[in-house]
Amino acid sequence: MTALIKTLIDRRSDLLTALIQHLELSMIALLIAVAIAVPLAILVIPHRKVAEVLMQVTSILQTIPSLALLGLLIPFVGIGNTPAIIALIAYALLPIFTNTYTGISQIDPLYHEAATAFGMTRWQQLRKVELPMAMPTILSGIRTATVMIIGTATLAALVGAGGLGTFILLGINRNDSDLTLIGAIAAAGLAVILSLVLAGLQKLKWKQILIGLSILIVAGGGGWGIKQLTAPTVVNITIAGKLGSEPDILINMYKLMIEAKTTRVHVTLKPNFGQTTFLYRALKAKKIDVYPEFTGTVLESFVKPTAKQSAAIAQGADSYPVAKQLIKRQDHLTLLKPLAYNNTYAVVVTKKFAEENHVQTISDLRRVQSNLKAGFDLEFIDRRDGNVGLKQVYGLNLAISSMDPSLRYLALNKGDINVTDGYSTDSQLAQYHLIALKDDRHLFPEYRGAPLMRTDFAQSHPQIVKILNELAGKITETQMQAMNYAVNVQKKSAASVAKQFLIQHHLLTNGSK
Repeated sequence: MTALIKTLIDRRSDLLTALIQHLELSMIALLIAVAIAVPLAILVIPHRKVAEVLMQVTSILQTIPSLALLGLLIPFVGIGNTPAIIALIAYALLPIFTNTYTGISQIDPLYHEAATAFGMTRWQQLRKVELPMAMPTILSGIRTATVMIIGTATLAALVGAGGLGTFILLGINRNDSDLTLIGAIAAAGLAVILSLVLAGLQKLKWKQILIGLSILIVAGGGGWGIKQLTAPTVVNITIAGKLGSEPDILINMYKLMIEAKTTRVHVTLKPNFGQTTFLYRALKAKKIDVYPEFTGTVLESFVKPTAKQSAAIAQGADSYPVAKQLIKRQDHLTLLKPLAYNNTYAVVVTKKFAEENHVQTISDLRRVQSNLKAGFDLEFIDRRDGNVGLKQVYGLNLAISSMDPSLRYLALNKGDINVTDGYSTDSQLAQYHLIALKDDRHLFPEYRGAPLMRTDFAQSHPQIVKILNELAGKITETQMQAMNYAVNVQKKSAASVAKQFLIQHHLLTNGSK
């Protein structure tokens, strides 16, 4: 409990930001869902068959797994708030539509007859009879949708939309149950509070509810407009990073150096953004401006080197010039000068397993592959320089369980699996006394990290390029592993670890912000 409270105090600013993001996403999605579902339900009340079809459609939308829905939306609307809000709206439609339709259609026909006898028009009947009588049922549907939205919105962090899911993902990634618990409790608390607020609204008249919502929308829009008009002219740059401590450290280095060495530039960080393809698409769609990428990933996942280029790289040629040339030609992206360390893929086992089975190289695994239980992350399973390569180059056909990158080391340490994938700079290698087997057939290409950005961005921001190139040739594997260890094991913040390194190596002054 003491550790939880300390984490809460240390992260209170981040928690407030995540809470506001989560509330903003949830409320926007809820208001749009209400604006769609309620009028639609009212329109189809005279048409029962149409209503049944719409109920089936909204039911099908709710059965689509949230991660799948987000993945399907990314190619069309990019990454960030938009796909998250669309997905949340899709999940909220069913309870709001169903309750509105049910609440109005089940009103006793005698009330309609009485209203008609008094000479009321259809609009007057809806406004004075149907909506007031159905409002408790409608609000009940909205309450259900609200709770559902807040719970689902935690996945918005996977597409760079922020929210309380960032705490949950970060906690899982760093094996920090306090962070996960804070995110989960905050999300649950937010759902309970909003549910109670909506329960209170059920006691109000529907006109009062509409007036209150109108005031909130107008006030929110006015406040946003004033903020935009009065805000100083600042260049905003968005830098994102993949899941994990290492990308988090690197993007904090980028931010610290840029903001310390420029004026009127504000850097927004989107850590733990998700898988490689999410970031790649987001960069090309101009949703983000910069993210740390690796030469090996560029060559294996984004472009297609010629046979001659691939052979040269396999024999030890520098992969950076090829990656830089091909990614610029194909996608108009610029890969800046790389760091010193080679963060290549590794096949990892425990020291005990290696000693008991006399395993030192990946080739040695063939002797014991019938006893191997592998746990790989999904990206490694599907990559040519991952499990596909293990089959083709090493002849390994392993029994594989797919798992989140942050969980595979825990599973290995507990004995649930006995081989996994990793990176040469992972702090868990030292933390759990693990061994990265020698890649004796040179499957894994060189992975040297460097900032990746659009070429038009690089051309219009030469000062940013110059600043980030100061990191070129810096950071060794030992230094990167030590920084990862400080974040993952010693529970230091990525920002503080990044700043300490920059100051120690004279890339930042001690008085920098």
